[in-house]
Amino acid sequence: TARALCCQRLMQSMVTVVSVATPAKLKAVKRVMPAQHPHWVGNGFNVYPVFAHLAFTKELSPWLMFDYAAPKKFKPTTQRLGVGQHPHRGFETVTIAFQGSVEHSDSVGNNDIIGPGDVQWMTAGRGIIHEEYHGTEFAKTGGTFEMCQLWVNLPAKYKMHAPRYQPILDADIPVVPLRASEESCMASDPELGTARIIAGEMHGTRGPAKTFTPVELWTLQLPHADRPVMLKVPDGHNAVLFVRKGRIAVGGAGGEQTVDAQGVVLMNREGSTIRLVAKQPETQVIFLGGEPIDEPIEAQGPFVMNTREEIMAANRDYRSGKMGR
Repeated sequence: TARALCCQRLMQSMVTVVSVATPAKLKAVKRVMPAQHPHWVGNGFNVYPVFAHLAFTKELSPWLMFDYAAPKKFKPTTQRLGVGQHPHRGFETVTIAFQGSVEHSDSVGNNDIIGPGDVQWMTAGRGIIHEEYHGTEFAKTGGTFEMCQLWVNLPAKYKMHAPRYQPILDADIPVVPLRASEESCMASDPELGTARIIAGEMHGTRGPAKTFTPVELWTLQLPHADRPVMLKVPDGHNAVLFVRKGRIAVGGAGGEQTVDAQGVVLMNREGSTIRLVAKQPETQVIFLGGEPIDEPIEAQGPFVMNTREEIMAANRDYRSGKMGR
């Protein structure tokens, strides 16, 4: 009948539309940076300055800085290991503990200890004074210590926001299976690997961190070598992959670029998918993404503002005792 013929043509047109659907555009590799030389921050954090000369530039926005303390054995001690009281204004600090524990206290009354898998997300905003050390009990027993600290910029309208502290426990961070393809929800496969979603969203699952601008922060576990996975990332966002352990290849098949342990790869903003392949078993990656903040960056020590005058005001407020209340 005419109706049956019409339905048949409709189905054919639907099939045609599906078959010619444009695949998601891959984000291309912008640059690969090798592992940097570590240095000490205080007497407790031996860190790699991951972003090197690109720290505090728009190229990585909204991310400002990334210090990674690779696994290091510490002997038992009664000494406090870390960094004493110091101020911050105009951004947020994010600390992830992998091994050992980190003890935090600040001028607005937050006191906390984070252990393996936990995260502390501190908004300095208009100003906070804090200290961070190895956890007291961990220091007494000694052991392997591993963590990282990231700085996330705040746009001008939020730089003087009231300070706040988000303790995010490992048990509260959702784990999502990775996919070999972004075209099918049936492609999820825990055997490919998993992602812990600290901030942002993956496959409809959101992380617990509250952010002021769109940000992605995921830790990826890739148990097997040579099994490609596809990460869906918003078009226009900056995207950075840091190899915590192992080795990866990033990019389209046949045109991959490799990144070794403690190296980092920066992706172009254009595109909505990243193709990633572990080149060693049990590879671990930290993914940072986010919507760029198109504002001037004026940074000096523990302060990140938009103008030199605002930096001078921050210094005056700290010296006069106004900061951190």
